Amino acid sequence: MSGFEGSRIDHLNLPVGDLARSVAFHTAALAPLGIEPLIAVPARPGQKAMQAFGVHPKPFFWVVEVDHGVAYDDDTHLAFTAPDHATVDAFHAAALAAGATTLRAPGLQPEYHADYYGAFVATPDGVNLEAVCHR
Repeated sequence: MSGFEGSRIDHLNLPVGDLARSVAFHTAALAPLGIEPLIAVPARPGQKAMQAFGVHPKPFFWVVEVDHGVAYDDDTHLAFTAPDHATVDAFHAAALAAGATTLRAPGLQPEYHADYYGAFVATPDGVNLEAVCHR
């Protein structure tokens, strides 16, 4: 164990302007990490449409459709752990194929720690999305 495993965050909601586009992007980009769509919640009075992603059976990442503009700045960042460098590379390739642009190509990021291997992309919604392996 490297000391970087685990999290106390149960789930995170991210507002998006186009739910269908966001679901398609995240389904493709997160597949190499073993993260898949789990729960689709339709819109109804008092409830926004949203899609949960996670590792069965636990959803931990939700995209929520909002009817107002969403603007993310450079500090809006979400990182998912990967078991190895090859999975980080696969995430990067899948994200690009799904419409992301590269912010940082896969590689060591020694400013964080000596074994930090990550890839950073900008999603179609403008979120800085990352996959990282800590070994």
